[in-house]
Amino acid sequence: MKVVAAPAPFKGALGPAAAAAAIAAGARAAGAEVREVPMADGGEGTLDALVAAAGGRTMHAPARDPLGRAIRAPYGLLPDGTAVVELAAASGFERLSDAERDPEATTTAGTGDLIRAALDGGCRRIVLGAGGSATTDGGLGTAIALGARALDASGGELPGTGGALAAVRRVDLSGLDPRLRTVPVEVACDVVSPLAGPDGAARVFAPQKGAEPDAVERLDAGLMSLAAVLAQQGCADVMRLPRGGAAGGAAGGLVAMIGASLVDGGAMVARAVGLADALVDAGLCITGEGRLDDQTRAGKAPAVVAAACAEAGVPCVGLFGVVDVSPAAARAMGFTRTRPIASAPRPYAEALAATADDLCAAAAMALRASS
Repeated sequence: MKVVAAPAPFKGALGPAAAAAAIAAGARAAGAEVREVPMADGGEGTLDALVAAAGGRTMHAPARDPLGRAIRAPYGLLPDGTAVVELAAASGFERLSDAERDPEATTTAGTGDLIRAALDGGCRRIVLGAGGSATTDGGLGTAIALGARALDASGGELPGTGGALAAVRRVDLSGLDPRLRTVPVEVACDVVSPLAGPDGAARVFAPQKGAEPDAVERLDAGLMSLAAVLAQQGCADVMRLPRGGAAGGAAGGLVAMIGASLVDGGAMVARAVGLADALVDAGLCITGEGRLDDQTRAGKAPAVVAAACAEAGVPCVGLFGVVDVSPAAARAMGFTRTRPIASAPRPYAEALAATADDLCAAAAMALRASS
């Protein structure tokens, strides 16, 4: 049987290429011919997946982490002149300890540093992967790092943090890097949430980033205020823009401030890695990531893979660290079957360490069950 191994990253454990290799090892042990197609959706793993698919290079540049500390972070350069920047590389959740996570204090300034480095490298297009952020700053930190200024009622400059959003009364865009006028920025989104409101960036995702309920309210109000200020200045009105809430509202904010466009990250990566071609004549596809839940259906890579499999008539098995939906809900997403990769519960640290072995074993079992 020809099997396609097309997983997304297993966060904290394996990137997409390593996850695909683990699945492939299990499938080959069960006698299959395997094609490895590492997937992503704009979140972690997007850089690796696109660089590997295109034969690009991974570079490193000075940047700032979500709390403004100096780091070096990766970005990619593809042969066609596209630069791939993952917001999570500098501004991601994984950059902070549990005690440091506070979306009122964090900023996407480091993402702006990486965009500037890519521009300095002569790129002709930028793909910005928007998943995995530790921030809810509406992209203000990125814009400031690229030359914008956020001003309060008295004309004083504000930092590009989530906590500063409500005080912004004008965003001076006259100093933006002029190269942004000719280099398009495409934000690859892994969610469909709008910028603000009941299903927006703050209310849905800020609690996962360390925000207490009162902070969530302030952040939501701040995102609404920033969107209103920008619209009053003549920028695009992004308040209800689909996908505008990705990366703590950075997706919507960057549409308004630097003229970025938003794309479906999973669909973009699927095209880039040749998923449809890989599925031709396949008898089975195995995908997965750390968690299957209600958010998976909103553009996450495994759901994109499952939909492509349904279109191609290929059974799709999903292997996950945690399965948190009903079998009926999983089938509605396009999965033929789903299962947790571990045979028994274990402590989180142990589960992370065993991810590759568990994926290998689960893939072998999935193949035997499909024979």
